[in-house]
Amino acid sequence: MAQANVRVTMTPGWQRALRPALRRTENELTRMVAEDARRLVGVKTGDLKRTIHARGNRVYVGTSYWHYHEFGTRPHLILPRHRQALYWPGAVHPVASVNHPGTRANPFMRTALRRARTLRDM
Repeated sequence: MAQANVRVTMTPGWQRALRPALRRTENELTRMVAEDARRLVGVKTGDLKRTIHARGNRVYVGTSYWHYHEFGTRPHLILPRHRQALYWPGAVHPVASVNHPGTRANPFMRTALRRARTLRDM
């Protein structure tokens, strides 16, 4: 099969013209990742889901505990911080400590980041 000779000529200022298109594409990808993360995150109260936002080319999660959902936790002992015992609604009586079994990871952010995407023409 014969190869065709193709000549590509770049006009002056092509880089300047490319920047806005790249920025729009970057922002669109970021928005898609944030949407997927909100869709994939586990919901108990909805607080974590509500704090996932795309700003520019970054995805922000506005809770201090998102990484426990993303990576899970090992079994651990829960001790009281401010009182002598732990108590919660539904507990039969106060307890000195609780053996937490740990939580399974739900990698919502990593899954959202790695998902294959198709961009529409912008």
